Amino acid sequence: MCKDCGCSVTDHHHEHSHSHQGAHEALYHNPQLNDQKTIEVISKILDKNDHEAAHNRMHFDDHGVLAINLMSSPGSGKTTLLEYLADNDSFKFGVVEGDLETNRDADRIKAKGVPAYQIQTGSACHLDAFMVHKGLHDMPLEEIDVCFIENVGNLVCPASYDVGAHLNVVLVSVPEGEDKIEKYPVMFRQADLVLITKTDLLPYFDFSVEHAKKAARKIKPGVDVLEVNTKDPEAIDRVASWIKFKTEMR
Repeated sequence: MCKDCGCSVTDHHHEHSHSHQGAHEALYHNPQLNDQKTIEVISKILDKNDHEAAHNRMHFDDHGVLAINLMSSPGSGKTTLLEYLADNDSFKFGVVEGDLETNRDADRIKAKGVPAYQIQTGSACHLDAFMVHKGLHDMPLEEIDVCFIENVGNLVCPASYDVGAHLNVVLVSVPEGEDKIEKYPVMFRQADLVLITKTDLLPYFDFSVEHAKKAARKIKPGVDVLEVNTKDPEAIDRVASWIKFKTEMR
């Protein structure tokens, strides 16, 4: 169960599930988040997740790979952004993809010649550190500079689960509306970079880029914000340059 939305984690298909069976059952039968037993079980699950996340980060560090957690609501353009970054030669990367069902996003990334591993979460609305760890075994870490973890499309739960990334990048698209930043502050409070995507649609939507930037920086002072139109090569270059700079700082 996510500590924010109460979704069941009993369908997470990671290998550690048997060790948490009792905890999962307690969560399934006690879904009230104000119940002391439920709170204790959730804390136990998150503690184990954080331990595995630290292990993932160590794995990335050992290979000199920068791990970036991509988060957004569905349809904000995470996979499309990665497709365009694949055409940019600033760095080499791989992708751990998270979706409830299908391999479509991983197939799109592989079609660009980029290594990708698809995780199907079933009913779970986010990735966790154990899921990501499974994906690392299929990543040629010695051949890449960056590993993107494309989280499940959701503006709530992914922000609460450390997956072992070094940086968090959050996308918000013009069609979603500028109010999403203020409505979902937990997600944007975790952001190292906010990408305002689909800016080519600004003439057709009531969306103030300046208001969105101010809202993001009110929640996370000093956070970097970039405007992204994937049809504009210069916009992709700016995103690639930000990531390249972060790789060089390591």
